[in-house]
Amino acid sequence: MNEIAPTISGARISADGVSFGEGDFAILNYAYALEQLETAFYMAVVEKKTFAAGSKEEMIFKDIHDHELVHREFFKAAIPADKRIGELEFDVSSIDFTNRREVLNTARVLEDTGVAAYNGAGPLISKANAIYLTLAGKIVSVEARHASLISSLLQPGGGLFAGDYVIDNNGLEKMLTVSEVLSRAGKYIKTAINPASLLALESSKK
Repeated sequence: MNEIAPTISGARISADGVSFGEGDFAILNYAYALEQLETAFYMAVVEKKTFAAGSKEEMIFKDIHDHELVHREFFKAAIPADKRIGELEFDVSSIDFTNRREVLNTARVLEDTGVAAYNGAGPLISKANAIYLTLAGKIVSVEARHASLISSLLQPGGGLFAGDYVIDNNGLEKMLTVSEVLSRAGKYIKTAINPASLLALESSKK
């Protein structure tokens, strides 16, 4: 395993940080980490009462939180304990939870990043564990629904939900590399991580 930690802007990277493991478990742990982050973010939105009690937006964010919690627990159960990363710590203090638009924009970025992360990581799963790819496909479709809904809250009746920043010229959802994902989401991950083995796996599949 490559123990050298790469430099990725915005992420807390360390050679002594949490490793994602090897092979398919690295991919599953990667997804598990992202689901942990999304769950923590939505929990903070609910706890800090960004939206008025009983409002449609509050109910939407509670529902999305519950979905992310299920996704998180799915990966926790699917990955053997001796192969699974632990619970990560997150820092979302840079987000102004009293600012509705900032919260919606953050949610949109996290959901769009999650969808693109799944699209980028899916091809890395081995044929021997194709069942994980099927399950990931079901999860990413839910994440895409979240992204679309949040975009519609930001721009009702607009085209934000399918802009060219998420859809390519062929009408396909874009994908992101591990480095690109961590550059977006890593700033919220307080626990130091070492994605070297994950990056090596990604490189070997090119």
